[in-house]
Amino acid sequence: MLFPTAALVLAAGALVAAQTPAGFTPEVAARLDLVFGAKTVTVPGTSLTKAETAKQPTIGTTDAVLNGTYLWMMIGGTCKHTATLRNQHQLSWTPGEAKTITHALPNPSPANFQNPSAGGRRTNLHAMLTGFKASSSSSSAGDVGAVHALATSATGPVAYTGPAPPAETPAHPHRYVSLLYETPAAGFAVTRAQVGQTLGFNLATFVAAVGLGAPVRANYFNVTG
Repeated sequence: MLFPTAALVLAAGALVAAQTPAGFTPEVAARLDLVFGAKTVTVPGTSLTKAETAKQPTIGTTDAVLNGTYLWMMIGGTCKHTATLRNQHQLSWTPGEAKTITHALPNPSPANFQNPSAGGRRTNLHAMLTGFKASSSSSSAGDVGAVHALATSATGPVAYTGPAPPAETPAHPHRYVSLLYETPAAGFAVTRAQVGQTLGFNLATFVAAVGLGAPVRANYFNVTG
């Protein structure tokens, strides 16, 4: 029968497009693999612990070797609530006009990438490093094969800080989104002043200020306090 086949194709397409959280804009279809010691985030939304994510992950890809120069960032977000958000910029947590959405966002208000100061919870930039290039090393990624690692000697403009969500009642997961942007091979630099504040980090303002395009790879994981 044709219908079940078509449904499977649509379902597969949805999985491919789900490297960023539901409602996250811009949507990123290509996966960035994250290796935390013995744990590899190949499935977006994987749950990890604070201990497992305390050290900066190795980042890379399993489907192709990337030959450009890249900027990697990790932004903290949260989940478990019904919220109303309005998109006023192409880079926002929820696309489209004001609407009620149900994802897994927290109560009080979720972290809002379009308006970082809105609500009771704000975005938090956990890492931003430049100069990533293909490395000769690789890491195991379980059933999906080896991760072609990207490496950099840079330690900034924002050094990695691991997730540290507080204990909450009831407990709920916090999202941590990794974004990979291709940058010019020569002459590209980001100053600490261009990043701005890390707590309440404004993704849209930063991307516009330094002239980045859309992210080429992404992934996210959850950590519960």
